[in-house]
Amino acid sequence: MAKSVMVAYVLWAMGGPLGLHHVYLGRDSHALLWMLTLGGFGFGWVREFIRIPAYVGEANQEAEKDRKTRPTMVLPPVSPVRFVGQVFVGIYFGTVALIGLNSLSFFYLIVLPLCVGAGVHLVSCIGQQTSDLRKTLTTCLITSPIFYGSSLSPLPISLAASVTAASHRRHRPPPPPGSSQKLGPRIYRLGLAWLAFSAPLGYCIFHNTTATLYYLSDCVAALLDMFWFLPWLRNVFEYILLMPYRLLCVITGEGYYEDAWRRMLEILLKDYTEKEKEALRVLSLEIEASLEDITRSYRELAKTWHPDHNPSKDAEAMFVKINEAYGILLRRHKPQKF
Repeated sequence: MAKSVMVAYVLWAMGGPLGLHHVYLGRDSHALLWMLTLGGFGFGWVREFIRIPAYVGEANQEAEKDRKTRPTMVLPPVSPVRFVGQVFVGIYFGTVALIGLNSLSFFYLIVLPLCVGAGVHLVSCIGQQTSDLRKTLTTCLITSPIFYGSSLSPLPISLAASVTAASHRRHRPPPPPGSSQKLGPRIYRLGLAWLAFSAPLGYCIFHNTTATLYYLSDCVAALLDMFWFLPWLRNVFEYILLMPYRLLCVITGEGYYEDAWRRMLEILLKDYTEKEKEALRVLSLEIEASLEDITRSYRELAKTWHPDHNPSKDAEAMFVKINEAYGILLRRHKPQKF
């Protein structure tokens, strides 16, 4: 059955970031990529407004089996957009792995390169093209030990894998006659792939929020440090990345803090445990208290309740309680290393 441009546009408008129009057109790799990146981080979804007629034409061409006439031995043209997409998605997959899977054994040698390679290959398989998965993964495994332990290792691994994938690009071979698949099994496979990608990330975010946010902060800081030789470019990137925080300051009426990165994390990290809430009560602090507020309150209370200066019989017990509370809050505000 021929695909409709109008239907594709309707699905693009209603659920484009989730890849509904690609599911309709039989572009499952593209649909999965959009599900995992919310429409190519929004940019790809907007760009597709002018690409949908071409996608519909390709889908109808395949339905009519005209694609068999194309010589599959001829290399597809090089696409800068595809190459950039491979690099960014490879970095994205690697970052997700760093957040959710970094506790696994041989992470930097096996798990991380395989995740980066999977992201690069997913972009390679979009549309009527594909690439050599084995050679792409081999390149990732060879490149990974060179940058072992670095939080920025997904970048060079993804670059190397993207070059390999582009070098071995080819047309996707035509499907055998009668191989059209039903929608149910396709949705099932897409759901399993989405679950495999999101489950480790979701677990890490919900059960280790503090460490996750600190890690993201460290990654952004390391990324900005790469532009030390171009201070103006570094300032531009920092301004863009801190835009949500600046908007928050405008909405709440608060001033802009010099230590913006740390303050932004303090705003985000509100999920105090009961033990931490009790520690705040002991030190007479509010939830919004910063590390400086905690330290100042601790020093004042420790001086007041120190047994050498306070003759009260409860002074020693209170002094111990104050020290324990300070230790709990200090551990919370101390950056965690991966």
